[in-house]
Amino acid sequence: MTTKALASALAALALAGCANLHSLDNDVSTYSQWPAGRKPAGYAFERLPSQQARPEQQQQLENAARPAIDAAGFTLAADPASAEFSVQVGARTSANERWPFDDPFWGPGGYWHGPGFRHRGMWPGWFGPPAYYDPYSYQREVAVLIRDRKTGQALYEAHAVNDSNTPSFADGVLPAMYEAAMKDFPTPGINPRTVTIELPHSP
Repeated sequence: MTTKALASALAALALAGCANLHSLDNDVSTYSQWPAGRKPAGYAFERLPSQQARPEQQQQLENAARPAIDAAGFTLAADPASAEFSVQVGARTSANERWPFDDPFWGPGGYWHGPGFRHRGMWPGWFGPPAYYDPYSYQREVAVLIRDRKTGQALYEAHAVNDSNTPSFADGVLPAMYEAAMKDFPTPGINPRTVTIELPHSP
């Protein structure tokens, strides 16, 4: 392979890696009792008492979910009393402890050097200080529940879940997860199914 061809191949690989870093795979599950022929209309956000106790945090979730809900054909009602539907949204993160030997980058001879650490000096050709190993993986989840406001009947429920090395919802992650959750509205689909959303970041 010529130097020029090699450079082009490396550039293509870099771009491909960048693209992967800027998309988000979600396991989506939806449950629908949406009446045939019924159209989306005005909605108002509904908050549980626990959500009312954290108004700023809940407002952030609603702001993140609104583009996906609007894209499904709904419109946020100027007067909540006139809304045909109510929408509840939520988000959570849970931590799962990893077994250290699940790490595919552990080579022969690797061993624990205390909680959260692994020893690099045991790897042939690798010298340096011990590296921090986070013993936890994180599962992030968002949920959307749409009700008929008049009857209180739950018409559509959606969940989007993904795994991460961090518990935080970085910029663009929350809206992307809500977009994944509402992607197939009002069709229930196969549960769970993978929905990939591009994140709004340039490589």
